[in-house]
Amino acid sequence: MATSTEIDLQLAVPDSDGELDAKSRSDTKTPVLEPKEPDVELESFDLPKFSPAVKVTLARDLDPQFNKELLGTYEPFIEWVKQLRASLELQHKEVEDLEKRHPFHDDPYQLESIHIQAVDFFGPRIGFLKYKAVIRNQRGNKGKPMELPGSIFMRGGSVGMLMILRPKDASDEKWVIMTEQARIPAGSLSFLEIPAGMIDEKTKDFKGAAANEIAEETGLTINEDDLLDMTALALRDSPNPEGLQAAMYPSPGGSDEYIVLFLWEQEMERMEIESLRAKLTGNKQQGEMITLKVIPYEDLWKVATRDAKMMVAWALYESLRRAGILDENGKLVDDGENGNP
Repeated sequence: MATSTEIDLQLAVPDSDGELDAKSRSDTKTPVLEPKEPDVELESFDLPKFSPAVKVTLARDLDPQFNKELLGTYEPFIEWVKQLRASLELQHKEVEDLEKRHPFHDDPYQLESIHIQAVDFFGPRIGFLKYKAVIRNQRGNKGKPMELPGSIFMRGGSVGMLMILRPKDASDEKWVIMTEQARIPAGSLSFLEIPAGMIDEKTKDFKGAAANEIAEETGLTINEDDLLDMTALALRDSPNPEGLQAAMYPSPGGSDEYIVLFLWEQEMERMEIESLRAKLTGNKQQGEMITLKVIPYEDLWKVATRDAKMMVAWALYESLRRAGILDENGKLVDDGENGNP
């Protein structure tokens, strides 16, 4: 029986002729051998709780550590399946007001298959996953089914922290802690960004993950209670019929990643602020070689625009202050729970 932290993936019964269906063959883009050699067929199994059945196939060259059991316990994949199922079900919801019906109500889309193309491991656990999901409707355009884009790079949730320091001798002066480190996917050995890191996929402890990343990347030990979740504050009254995360999705057209953005704003002695400049930090065991930068707040938008999470965090900070939810020192004025400051 599947638990809340795993998916019970059942092996599929092969077709009578020993071949994959035509759609699976086109998705995998690998030659299908003659039925006389079934031992080289792609491994496949069915995704539970979908009707009609959704077949999952595995590329032949995947890391041998990878199997259906690991996939069934990979939290980002579990979350994605749950989220997609809920969104697909909304297509069938009946409402009295026809204008409020789901735009795909008359020709709903359904998940047909998933092909796992690549996997990277972080030690014994799955780190990143790349797969193709085939999602199509029936009638589509002039009777021809239409397919939604479904190439996915999966990495799960993460956190980002806007860290603002105010010198005790000049409270109207603000500085922002940034990190400079290698980001090879961007082709950079010195990418400037706010502190960030992946969450623990089992505990979903966003604040704990943020505090840990701050300690690793800046050397500062902080109280978790001093962290303010700006994404949750901004989205608390936002409609969310699909149950998406209270977070920022930086690239929803290609990745499941979502980022919870925190604010940490504190007073600090000027000498302590100065001591952070060019400080070397990072978890060396994870290959992190980080140099700290301290940027004037007013120059932030000019210096660090390449970091999307910084720009969103900065926009949230300014907007929450203008809305009266945060005061001039970044402290919570209105928590929204009782409708009173």
